[in-house]
Amino acid sequence: MLTTATRTARPSTVEIEVCGDFDLARCAAFPADLSPGGLDGDEPGTLRVAFPLEGTGEHVGALVRQRAPDVVSVDVTAVRAAAPAVAGQVCRMLSLDVDGSGFADAVAADPVMRTLRERHPGLRPVLFPSPYEAACWAVICARLRVAQAAQLKQRLATRLGCPVTVGGRTVASFPSPEQLCALDEQPGLSAQKRQRLVAIAGAAREGLLDAGSLRAMPVEDALERARGLPGIGPFSAELIVVRGAGHPDVFPSHELRLHTVMAAAYGAGTVGELEDIAQRWQPFRSWGAFLLRSVGVSAITGSR
Repeated sequence: MLTTATRTARPSTVEIEVCGDFDLARCAAFPADLSPGGLDGDEPGTLRVAFPLEGTGEHVGALVRQRAPDVVSVDVTAVRAAAPAVAGQVCRMLSLDVDGSGFADAVAADPVMRTLRERHPGLRPVLFPSPYEAACWAVICARLRVAQAAQLKQRLATRLGCPVTVGGRTVASFPSPEQLCALDEQPGLSAQKRQRLVAIAGAAREGLLDAGSLRAMPVEDALERARGLPGIGPFSAELIVVRGAGHPDVFPSHELRLHTVMAAAYGAGTVGELEDIAQRWQPFRSWGAFLLRSVGVSAITGSR
């Protein structure tokens, strides 16, 4: 039975070999949302995260360090048997489960993207801990400012989730699907949002939001599964598949912010034109979109 008691299991350390450029400090500056935790100001290049483990819902934590360009170490706060699974989830969150050595070649023919990659070496997509959390975020932030949504998500973590001790500090973990199914009234959440969150929690418990399954499907099938969830439209479905499951090669065709940035950078306007431009980045279209979205319009227009 899951409880809200603070997790203080003895850490196990797992080392992840990095293929391609990666800069933990640079990546951690662009979180998937504005949840607390994040970079450690006292120890540069260190990241603290906590989340419900996919498949079990156990609340776990990870202290992530990069002491060499090609190695990332993960101190896992969980029972020892769960350490590989926790490290694997962290690996996906930081896009380290993808061999990034080909990204430079993939964007070499695109002068805008090539310049941005050179200016931001080692920047990879930073993802939600799971498609489940990405789907919950999509529901929570609907018609709210990002900062408001982040505060609401944090209140849910404090009330229903579990604090996890990570490297001597407490980090709140978002409620597991089992815990979220018990959600009742919550300030800031409409009845409709509460119902949708409970439905998403139920779908996660049934395995419908498993990252591995979504990644293994054809992209359109994965998007269709996500769109079948209550409150999830085309934009949110792309969020779940790209920034939840971590598919590396999807162009978000419903993300207006990205399209605005691309239009400023390339002088193209229609979604079809932007999709054609993104074809150059295969098989890293999600990575290219993340880079463009993260640096913003001013950085791009200044590079032309």
